[in-house]
Amino acid sequence: MLSKNKTLNSFVHLHNHSEYSLLDGMSNLKKMVTKVKENSQSAIAITDHGNMYGAIDFYKLAKEKEIKPIIGLEAYVAKEDSYKKTSDEKSPYHLTLLAENHTGYQNLMKLVTHSNLNGFYYKPRIDKNILEKNSEGIIVLSGCPSSELSRAIINEDHKKTKNTYGWFHEVFKDNFYLEIMEHIGVPNQQKINEELIRINKANNIPYVITNDNHYVNQEDHKAHELLMCLQTNSNINDPNRFKFDDHNYHIKSTEEMYQQWRELEQGLSNTLLIAEKCNIELDLSKSLLPKYKCPEGKSSMEYLRELSYKGFTKKFDSNESKLIERLEYELDVIEKTKFPDYFLVCWDIFKFVNSKKILSAVRGSAAASLVLYCLEVTRINPMEHNLVFERFLNLERREMPDIDMDFEDDRRNEVMKYCVDRYGKDHIAQIITFGTMGAKAAVRDVTRVLDLPLAVGDKLAGIIPTKVGTKIKDAQEIEEFRSLQKDSDYKKVVEFATKLEGTIRHASTHAAGVIISQDNLTNDVPLQRSTSGEDDSPPTTQYAMGAIADVGLLKMDFLGLTNLTIIGKTIELIQNSIDENFDIYNISKEDKNTFDLLSEGDTFGVFQLESAGMRKYIKDLKPSNISDIAAMIALYRPGPMEHIDRFIRSKYGKEKIKYPHEALKEILTETYGIIVYQDQVLKIAQAFGGYTLGEADILRKAMGKKIKEVMQAQKDTFIKGSLEKGFDNDIANEIFDLIEPFAGYAFNKAHSVSYAMIAYWTAYFKANYKIEYFTSLLNSYISNFEKISDCITEIRKTNITIKNPSINYSNSKFSIEEDTDNRSIRFGLSSLKNVGLSSVEKIINERQQNGIFNSLEEFCKRMDSAWVNKKVLESLIKSGSLDQLGDRGSLLESTERILLQINNATKLRNSNQTTMFDLFGDEVETPTTELELNNFTTDDTQKMHWEKEILGISFTENPNHKEMLKISKINEDMNVSIDQINNADKSKAQTIIGEVRSYEKRVSRKGSEFMIVKLELIDGIIDLMIWQNKLEEVDKWVHSPIAKVSGKINNRNGDISIWYDNGEMFSFDDEIIPKKIFKENLSKSEPIITIEDKKKEEKIIIEEFAKEEVNYVKEVIITLDDEKHSKNKHLMDDITRILLDNEGQIPVSIIVKNNNEKVKLNLPFANVDASKSLEQKLDNIIGLENVFYKQ
Repeated sequence: MLSKNKTLNSFVHLHNHSEYSLLDGMSNLKKMVTKVKENSQSAIAITDHGNMYGAIDFYKLAKEKEIKPIIGLEAYVAKEDSYKKTSDEKSPYHLTLLAENHTGYQNLMKLVTHSNLNGFYYKPRIDKNILEKNSEGIIVLSGCPSSELSRAIINEDHKKTKNTYGWFHEVFKDNFYLEIMEHIGVPNQQKINEELIRINKANNIPYVITNDNHYVNQEDHKAHELLMCLQTNSNINDPNRFKFDDHNYHIKSTEEMYQQWRELEQGLSNTLLIAEKCNIELDLSKSLLPKYKCPEGKSSMEYLRELSYKGFTKKFDSNESKLIERLEYELDVIEKTKFPDYFLVCWDIFKFVNSKKILSAVRGSAAASLVLYCLEVTRINPMEHNLVFERFLNLERREMPDIDMDFEDDRRNEVMKYCVDRYGKDHIAQIITFGTMGAKAAVRDVTRVLDLPLAVGDKLAGIIPTKVGTKIKDAQEIEEFRSLQKDSDYKKVVEFATKLEGTIRHASTHAAGVIISQDNLTNDVPLQRSTSGEDDSPPTTQYAMGAIADVGLLKMDFLGLTNLTIIGKTIELIQNSIDENFDIYNISKEDKNTFDLLSEGDTFGVFQLESAGMRKYIKDLKPSNISDIAAMIALYRPGPMEHIDRFIRSKYGKEKIKYPHEALKEILTETYGIIVYQDQVLKIAQAFGGYTLGEADILRKAMGKKIKEVMQAQKDTFIKGSLEKGFDNDIANEIFDLIEPFAGYAFNKAHSVSYAMIAYWTAYFKANYKIEYFTSLLNSYISNFEKISDCITEIRKTNITIKNPSINYSNSKFSIEEDTDNRSIRFGLSSLKNVGLSSVEKIINERQQNGIFNSLEEFCKRMDSAWVNKKVLESLIKSGSLDQLGDRGSLLESTERILLQINNATKLRNSNQTTMFDLFGDEVETPTTELELNNFTTDDTQKMHWEKEILGISFTENPNHKEMLKISKINEDMNVSIDQINNADKSKAQTIIGEVRSYEKRVSRKGSEFMIVKLELIDGIIDLMIWQNKLEEVDKWVHSPIAKVSGKINNRNGDISIWYDNGEMFSFDDEIIPKKIFKENLSKSEPIITIEDKKKEEKIIIEEFAKEEVNYVKEVIITLDDEKHSKNKHLMDDITRILLDNEGQIPVSIIVKNNNEKVKLNLPFANVDASKSLEQKLDNIIGLENVFYKQ
């Protein structure tokens, strides 16, 4: 119990590790602050290891709970100099630092930034010199057993002990405290504490009691152990793993602390004194916008106005009052919101981008700004598309503008470097983002660290739905998931995974977020190295996106967009070979070829429009302008998707356009009476509810958040405004109820139009510059086998030839090859598996300098062993890149000898030795040992498999595809192509023969297992969906190369798959009409000659014609005896091949004698030309006695 003069708030925890001490602390900030509130403790500190990641969120949460937040960290301190990076600096000291005031808070940020940018060596380190320079406003606790003072005490180094506490006391004076803590199992803890008490008494240096908190509640200790195992890559049964030996690293109550430290109560009371000292008030309402240096004598607003009107004159021929009015309105809003500098910074960045011909675009609502259009930040004319500026910026909302910039992804760093050079390295940074442990990862990780079979975690993870944001509690709704937990192992995994789920696991750099500040960034945010690993990358903030906005810094998005790179590279190819003055911004927006291509649904490789579902809808829509494309991009999402069919029907007058009210006709005409865009919601609120567009934007935001109280207040305002405008109450309610759901999922029109323009560009190039576009597209997929394969499959549907890789003709990337009368695409060598870019560039450089390789010996002589190792050589051979130097099988069999030859040539070259041949001058070359290859002839099947292994696609014709085509000719019911399936009867089960490429088991949202098998047909790959009730029978064929399956065709938004019913292994060695089907035909067919007619049949004379009379033959009849001929299982296969190889006009039939029956089978697919060659071939397999000609 607490003594009478002590209260529950007589202690403050000053040493706390949150989950931002990555994989070390487990305390969630909200739970941590809530626990302190429950303990009636008045304040709490955050002291994460070497970082301030959670400082702002911690500050806000504590303030919400009326708890005083104390911002600090447990710093890593170098033993000597933090710039020194030697082996003795691998284990830095620990030191607890707390910010006393705002100066101290800023100094902590400077210390953390230094430790990460300059002092990082295994850990982010400061040193005493840096600490002293930034000591103002900081309270220092001497630290845990890993501190400098504690280590000196452990080592009984009395001189160092004295010097250490003496230095800290001298520098920090009354802000230095001896830190005392106690945890079971920590070596020398008692020894340290006894010495600290002695120092306190001898030197009057105050001490303070802390608990080294790593989790919130005591019962979390086991889950924390597992977290530590994750950090150290060990498991719970590892006797050597790092662990905490007691279970008291939790946030203790004041009573618990006084019970533990009743003899040192002064140390507990001192925590209150420190808490009283610490008073940080952060201004989270200020704006720290960057300042643009304008020409002398001009304010930011004056210069922005000047630039805007200069751009306006360039963009528009007339000074139409409507345009001037809009420009002036936007400038007025920008001035009143105090954002002119921000617009100038954006202009400056795009001035650089445009001067360097870096292709760019702007996403989001920024495209609605006429000012940005005039500044050439955006390329979308907002007036042409009727875009609402208030969706981007308005006086009512007064939020910072958000301009999301897209650049060619391989040139984004050029833009970043420009900003660093222009605004200073201390003023620009990228933004950090944190990855948390998801449900699936949690169960798998917990399984591993519990040392259980990995199948346990896989089984659980497989049942958890893949939907983003799914929690373990959601999976508990699934019966199979709950049922598994009857087993103790599964139950244990779920129990601990639930505790660890959502814990922050790692930090990374945001893909796009960038901040540019007016002042030195470390005044407002701590920085660290970029996680990209690139030395020239700007640093990364330690505050994530939300905290950045809280402290008043403005986020910009610099996003690298692959599609812009594709477009940029296409433009380069066009300018280099066709039109050097080609300008993407001046192309027609009404190009017939482009809209014809879109109307055909030929949208592979077209930005935003290439999914199967989108292809279907675009084909149905047959867009006739960019607005149509924009609308489809907006509609093709969950929610509005249900309106697509109505939109298309209305466009073509197949459905009458209905407007909710006549007052909405003008607003909804463009979209055929359907609310598609957020902009329309704003205008409806204006037209009906009397809102300004700025107020309407606030309404839109409120609708999106769906906060009941806020929504009711907005509805009341809307109804009141509607009544004032003369609408009746029922109509007002009806319209509000109409726009409410759309506000949540309707799309930002400016964003749609921006994306529609990029989609149009990509379609334009595909329609008009096909070979240039496909070459650029392939190069964007350079390391992605699957994408390259898909792209080449698409290319092969056109008249473009794509050539196999060649050591003599390929470049590093895919390239256009100019022939006399044709242009083709040559496969790039850097796309070969196991062939690095460095090796490729060296090989190509050698070829460019000294000519093509004419022989294998010459290739060996000119190569270098540093460029070509065994894997590289094998890949070059298997891919066909060395076909001009020998057969692939022969080359592959000789790889060791080839490598030896290359090594010898390299050694000789590098030795600088003079050979006897050097005496005769350059014209006499050093001889190379001739390489004699075994005379192999690699078959097409082997070549095809090697090509698929190395290239992801084959250039050699697939022999299986040949056989599959023959089968489809013989039996039209056998589907061997996607084209056949697309044209098949969707109501009937279809039979498909294809190559089994891969299979994967998955779990549905309802917890049912299913499998997806990818079948390769002659024109692409199709998914075969196998549901749970059919899974057991799949094993009998799924491992075979070829399968014959049956099932219904499923069309989901244009994405075709087969829902499996049955299947079996299939072999081309079996009959083309497989024996099973052959026998089914025997049993099911109506005999031409029945048993009853047997005697009559025996009287029928089948005449045998002389050889010279074969030209008069009307029918070829083959007779087979089932008993005699069925032993040869390849017989029907052989006969059919012979017949197909002798194609002609004469029909063929087969009479099969089966017991006492004769059955006649007509073969309409196999009309022949009766010839001597046909006779000889049939004689070889069945004898001429079984072949008859009928006139």
